[in-house]
Amino acid sequence: MNIILLEKIAKLGDIGEAVKVKSGYARNFLFPQGKAVPATKANLEQFEQRRAELLAAHNEKIAHAQTRAGKLAGVSIAIEVNASDEGRLFGSVAARDVAEAVNEKAGSDLARSEVILPGGSIRQCGDYEVIADLGFEVTATFALSVISRGAPVQFDDEEGEAESEPEAAAEASADESAEIAAEALADEPETASDEEEKPAE
Repeated sequence: MNIILLEKIAKLGDIGEAVKVKSGYARNFLFPQGKAVPATKANLEQFEQRRAELLAAHNEKIAHAQTRAGKLAGVSIAIEVNASDEGRLFGSVAARDVAEAVNEKAGSDLARSEVILPGGSIRQCGDYEVIADLGFEVTATFALSVISRGAPVQFDDEEGEAESEPEAAAEASADESAEIAAEALADEPETASDEEEKPAE
């Protein structure tokens, strides 16, 4: 299908260009979002009449995208997750999680559909670079650290049973108290036995 672009679209064409695309792409995406119209003689004439208006609106959208990109530039965010000792996540960090975290940190309005995770959903703790595709060939990158929440569970060497940190601390405290008590008893002076004979007066 031949269409006329009403805004610049990456890898497709510039505003006002007549290009050929698949019918489904045009009807389901480009036409409903006002990004293009069918390449008819009437639409071409109408575009020429509105060229200055459409170009001004297009430039305004680009400026807005650049302002949004400025809010994200240099931002670093961290997301805490439940993970194994090896750093493997019990679940994953998806685009929605990243968008929510960066919006809270930077006061931005990034949509999850604009978040690009080069390797897909994150399933391993570590540092990542996230790309925000804001449209109109405007992008921004920011840093993401996925870190484990809390310390891993400790295991008993002999029985292999899980031992929580509070339980381990309580046992250590009891052992320390017993050791102090034993040292105190060892330091007490010895007293004479009742069975020992008293010296004659």
